[in-house]
Amino acid sequence: MPDQLNHNRTVNRLNPLRKPTSEDLQAAYGQPMADIIGPNLKILFCGINPSIYSAAVCHHFARPGNRFWKTLYGAGLTPRLLTPAEDRELLKFGYGLTNIAAPATARADELSQEDLRQGYLTLAQKIQQYRPKCLAVLGISAYRTAFKQPRARVGPQEPLHGTLVWALPNPSGLNAHYQLDGLQRVYRELLDAVGDKG
Repeated sequence: MPDQLNHNRTVNRLNPLRKPTSEDLQAAYGQPMADIIGPNLKILFCGINPSIYSAAVCHHFARPGNRFWKTLYGAGLTPRLLTPAEDRELLKFGYGLTNIAAPATARADELSQEDLRQGYLTLAQKIQQYRPKCLAVLGISAYRTAFKQPRARVGPQEPLHGTLVWALPNPSGLNAHYQLDGLQRVYRELLDAVGDKG
């Protein structure tokens, strides 16, 4: 048994994101994820809600095919390509992670308008408490619903409690409107606006 435990530790160190089983995914459905957050961040990135994959492995933007980490790196927001297992490393660069809605789902379109609008209220409280320089909402459609701004476009929005708000495209692989280079371009515009590289 000790040999098996040592083997598992080695595997987990080399590949810390074990692929979740179908049972893991089913159990993760509806579960929240802990924020990665602190006071006075440069940017608080805000997803729509966790995927069941991310909730199952307990790391943000972990679903294979999600382009969040490649987008951050390609846009110059991080000095190297991070993996989902390194999500807490973002705090070293002055960034944090949260979501509009808490419960994990297989797809963001499973959320109701009410889920997003209730999530906005919780998000506004976090902004008041933690005071990030910028809130970057990753999903223009979700932003329009949650913030009651049906005509919003990608880019800067009305500030929230003194915090700059920026709406960005969702980096999910399901978002066919943006290829990776397009995502990196608009995320770089956010970096330029905030004026501080990772």
